[in-house]
Amino acid sequence: MMDLQIDSGTFTLVLFVVLVFMIAFSLFHILREYERGVIFFLGRFQKVKGPGLIIVIPVIQQIVRVDLRTVVMDVPSQDVISRDNVSVRVNAVIYFRVVDSQKAIINVENYLQATSQLAQTTLRSVLGQHELDEMLANREMLNSDIQSILDTRTSGWGIKVSNVEIKHVDLNESMIRAIARQAEAERTRRAKVIHASGEMEASEKLVEAATKLAHEPNAILLRYLQTLTEIAAENNSTILFPMPTELMDGLFKKNSPPDKPGK
Repeated sequence: MMDLQIDSGTFTLVLFVVLVFMIAFSLFHILREYERGVIFFLGRFQKVKGPGLIIVIPVIQQIVRVDLRTVVMDVPSQDVISRDNVSVRVNAVIYFRVVDSQKAIINVENYLQATSQLAQTTLRSVLGQHELDEMLANREMLNSDIQSILDTRTSGWGIKVSNVEIKHVDLNESMIRAIARQAEAERTRRAKVIHASGEMEASEKLVEAATKLAHEPNAILLRYLQTLTEIAAENNSTILFPMPTELMDGLFKKNSPPDKPGK
């Protein structure tokens, strides 16, 4: 009987020590620098504690830990129909963090899931208002628009969306070929416009030169002789080149003696 009583007392003592240890373990909590603890007293919000060592009374108080570090979340690929009726698949990444631990725990059930779902719907809504060319060329503007909308809507959850980046805009093969044909047509159009502009400038210069030569017949003669010299230098064969009668008349009139008075 004595041995049984000793064993029973020892067991009770060990049980008491274990119970005290468990209570002490649940009484003290250590929060890291990037963590905060939302304390509830009998189910009602009491305060936000941390970082460091905090005391939470078991059963009466409860603690919910909140991570304040920036969360990098991938937005799954979304099927988007642009304003010009082009179907594309777009995915993105968002950067956000908790700035108000109380709102993040009390105002929304799961702020991570809520932010993810809101980012998906906002991505489809914003990109659907723009044409395909804007999606491909103006990503910075679209990123800014999506970030602004998300930041406004998540402010009630104590969330700050700092950045949104559209990663990929995937097109089907037929649309890729159509864009390639469009780019080729655009290059052809630019080449024709440049060629026509050059022809226009050349014609204006030719008209200007012709106007000057019309007032100076000797200049036409010099140009004619210069052309003959260039042809003779390039070819060793005999060339019969007609002489314009207008140039001959002008040359003869200039070299003929003046009429004597009285004749």
